[in-house]
Amino acid sequence: MGNLRSGNLGFPRIGENREWKKAIEAFWAGKTDEQELHQQLEAIRLGNLKLQQDKGLNIIPVNDFTYYDHILDTASMFGVIPERFGYQGGEVPLSTYYAVARGNKEAAASEMTKWFNTNYHYIVPELSGIKPELTVNRPLQAYKEAKEKLGIEGRPVLVGLYTFLKLSKGYDTSKLQEVIDLYLPLYIQVLTELKQEGVQWVQIDEPILVTSVDDQDLAYIKYIYTAINQQVTGLSVLLQTYFGALEHYAQITELPVQGIGLDFVHDNGHNLDSLRQVGFPQDKTLGAGIIDGRNIWRADLDQQADLLAEIKTLAKDADIIVQPSSSLLHVPVTLRTENKLDSVLQGALAFAEEKLTELVLLTREANGEKVEEAFQESRNALSALASSPARNKPNVRQLLEHISEQPSKREHEFSVRRVAQEKRWQLPFLPTTTIGSFPQTSEVRAARQKWRKGEWSQEKYSDFVKEQIRDWIEKQEEIGIDVLVHGEFERTDMVEFFGEKLAGFAFTSGGWVQSYGSRCVKPPIIYGDVDFLEPMTLEETVYAQSLTKKPVKGMLTGPITILNWSFVRSDISRQNVAYQIAFALRQEVEALEQAGIEMIQVDEPALREGLPLKRSDWDSYLEWAVLAFRLSTSTVKDTTQIHTHMCYCEFHDIIDSIRALDADVISIETSRSHGELVHSFEEHTYPLGIGLGVYDIHSPRVPSVDEMVSMIDRALQVLDPMLFWINPDCGLKTRGAEETVASLRNMVAAAEKFRESYAKVQL
Repeated sequence: MGNLRSGNLGFPRIGENREWKKAIEAFWAGKTDEQELHQQLEAIRLGNLKLQQDKGLNIIPVNDFTYYDHILDTASMFGVIPERFGYQGGEVPLSTYYAVARGNKEAAASEMTKWFNTNYHYIVPELSGIKPELTVNRPLQAYKEAKEKLGIEGRPVLVGLYTFLKLSKGYDTSKLQEVIDLYLPLYIQVLTELKQEGVQWVQIDEPILVTSVDDQDLAYIKYIYTAINQQVTGLSVLLQTYFGALEHYAQITELPVQGIGLDFVHDNGHNLDSLRQVGFPQDKTLGAGIIDGRNIWRADLDQQADLLAEIKTLAKDADIIVQPSSSLLHVPVTLRTENKLDSVLQGALAFAEEKLTELVLLTREANGEKVEEAFQESRNALSALASSPARNKPNVRQLLEHISEQPSKREHEFSVRRVAQEKRWQLPFLPTTTIGSFPQTSEVRAARQKWRKGEWSQEKYSDFVKEQIRDWIEKQEEIGIDVLVHGEFERTDMVEFFGEKLAGFAFTSGGWVQSYGSRCVKPPIIYGDVDFLEPMTLEETVYAQSLTKKPVKGMLTGPITILNWSFVRSDISRQNVAYQIAFALRQEVEALEQAGIEMIQVDEPALREGLPLKRSDWDSYLEWAVLAFRLSTSTVKDTTQIHTHMCYCEFHDIIDSIRALDADVISIETSRSHGELVHSFEEHTYPLGIGLGVYDIHSPRVPSVDEMVSMIDRALQVLDPMLFWINPDCGLKTRGAEETVASLRNMVAAAEKFRESYAKVQL
């Protein structure tokens, strides 16, 4: 049998109390300078490494830390900075680095999109017209820092060349070989410098290999790693994959690398089946991802020990690294600060720090050490949760058993509903609206904290929220927006808010994870059967509607987004959890309609991110995801207008499913990649109401009227003007009040300008 060691693939960057976020945002606000930022982030980075060292891990990753995003780091390491930012070569200044991510007065930010099927977002590299160069060897810097300051012989982490290129834009994909040849020498230079410094192993992440990879992809991959193996001798490469099973196990394990990392948690058993059928090269190291890097449940140590024992047997003489299924970036840092969770639930959880303990325990057990006490503790904790009444609600289970009998289609087709809604609402041509939230100012956050701490009564807090609603209803009317929203001032997060009001959810005190840049979210935990308790949005929405004659949209988060943005129980299928949420939301939709709120937005920004990574699995997911949405929205009358919102997606990939949602109006985040999405409508007809975001809410810059007019004009070349809406990309929660008002004024002015020009053309 080979040697077994424990190792990690990456650790959360944000710090135990989000110190990382606070340091970066203080720098952006001008409260600290660059030197202070470097010092603060170094302390967090070294603290992360020390924690892993103290846990007894045999292998600790370095260069998994970032100042914003690891893909942006890779791009800036190679000088991949779009020309519009005025970059002149050499090491990328921090101001330019952040401008690419956030935009500035001179240039719009680069596109941001989902990291595979996770809730993390990365900055999309733009390769067009750029001759790359190695500006700084980031993995080398990280390795030297860990060794010199902590005595850690770390394993540098590097995003693989093929994954980097496949996630980038701005090049002719038919000339991918030429692009590879442009960047491959730089990768070889990075690895050569690591070898010269004495590095023994490097972790090269190629998660693209668990997607639908074809023979041409395999040829490129073989070309890349053959070149690395030939030109960088003496350096061992762990080719790391995660988020699923390899598409071509036999070919990948034959590559000229010294180790292969596999996900044995989210592979649906396929990697293990491949190991059984094909075996594993005995001259390679196997990275066995057996602890879930993406969810927060305590491992069943008995089950994972049995899995590891089988892997050991199948891998024969190969060395094995016991590791997470992916980087722990996707889970909170530690349970040590949690003191308000139910004891049964808390006992069944494991965050990043606790997962490191599990890795070490499983490694020790596999190496013959006695760890029975820890195993028994795991058994007891998981058994207590499984028998909890919260996981066994008869009324919820009964709905699932009779799901085929539940209404899942509107009474009439859209063409009929459209006539009824036009008569009911009488909106102007190109109606304007927003996506839902308005700025959550420091005043709003402070009020919420006082209420949560008991310093404010419920009545005082409710009065404060109503004051904010009244203020922003007045602002919207003064700006001239046609369909209003109440602003969501009572909501911390679009998923957490609903979870707090539904049965089956729990919430942590410090369970934060990074979403994008400094933006951190605290996902709810779906631990039990989801059930409706009482109306959740009625009070604020009805109050807002009482202040205006214009329509106010009811704002709900859809079942798939609540599912995908939560940590979800693993004892039943995600499909059945989605249906449970859908039934609960349906009761909220009906309550709003009965109260006179007849425009209701059920947001599904996370619909596409839930897609399986392999296209062969898409149809099944989309079928139940669409059904869940329709279970939520199909019982309303024809005049009630159902809206939905989605973040940017490759629209053409799932156009049939988006149509099948049968929402009367859909708004889509598009401003960072507007032309690409509009192009998809040249090939695919969309016959329902639609609004393509006309400005980027992730950037603090105020877009001009002409910019937005240009976007509207481009969209209306391929979309029906009579079905088109004007709106921002997304909610405005993270923006400042002044920039929000200025941007919305320009948006309404753009709509007016286009209405005038369109009217002249029609005459």
